Amino acid sequence: MNTAIIGWDIGGAHVKAAAVDANGKLLAARQWACPLWQGVEHLELAIDQVLDTFGRAPHHAVTMTGEMADLFADRTTGVMSILSSLQAQLDGARIRLYAGEREFVEPETAQENAAQIASANWHATARLVAAKLASALVVDIGSTTTDLVPVAAHRVVNIAANDSDRLADDELVYTGVVRTPLFALAKRAPFAGQWVATMAEYFATTADVHRLTGDLPAHADLQPSADHQDKSELASARRLARMVGRDADDAPSHRWRALAGWFAEQQRRHIENAALRVLSRDDMPDDAPLVGAGVGRFLARQLAQRLGRPYLEFNELIAAPSYASDHAPAVSVALLDQS
Repeated sequence: MNTAIIGWDIGGAHVKAAAVDANGKLLAARQWACPLWQGVEHLELAIDQVLDTFGRAPHHAVTMTGEMADLFADRTTGVMSILSSLQAQLDGARIRLYAGEREFVEPETAQENAAQIASANWHATARLVAAKLASALVVDIGSTTTDLVPVAAHRVVNIAANDSDRLADDELVYTGVVRTPLFALAKRAPFAGQWVATMAEYFATTADVHRLTGDLPAHADLQPSADHQDKSELASARRLARMVGRDADDAPSHRWRALAGWFAEQQRRHIENAALRVLSRDDMPDDAPLVGAGVGRFLARQLAQRLGRPYLEFNELIAAPSYASDHAPAVSVALLDQS
């Protein structure tokens, strides 16, 4: 593979990487499981896997969210630790770190720019979209979180920059299609003609829900299930049943699929309410399309239909295969940092 630059999106649960050639053509993009909260050795293994797959490259563009893993005492420590791991394994190759509005910074200035480097991957995707579209709402739904980033007049017009403020302004919604525990979506659920309180236990996740509805792409779920058992429909129904104090054989399979559909609807409404708030801003045109990204972009497509908005996928904007949308921040930093 003739890789000139590798774009990295280093998260707390996955590492995503994109290989781009010297002409700016996307060659490949993939993700690897990386439970960073369990130790930095998981990141080191993921880096090796990326290099084994894409080969060595002279240039690396990096964005991250993994600095917030509870492995690290604070985010600055996380940024510097992740950078240290990259430097140790990339054999002196050039590394540049994406820092939001400051664009790319050199490793030597990482500590002073750590607050801007931390969790800036959403900005990279939106910045690339802004170069292609005058206005849009970027809806990147991943395994863990949803980013809602407004673009107007070919600019990223986010109100907030850090995670805390983005949560307050609904530009970050902490829900995703794989890792979100179901008790985060609802305190009660309808089952067998009753409202049943949901168990406040890590019994099931949104991966089980979207697996039962038939929407979850197989490649999206790289982490163990909540009970570390298999990921069949039956096993997903078993985990879902525990959320309402039942066993899977207490009801026929269509009842569990119906319950999964109800949980999926709660998640859609959560995202939709946040999107409506962002779209209600004066600088967002009524015809601004939604641009879907992430492994959960099937929800972005459904959201566009509900809102009566045009819908595009991220990969369409860069004339790339659909897998580019799964790894939009990694692809974006690689394409943005072509200098």
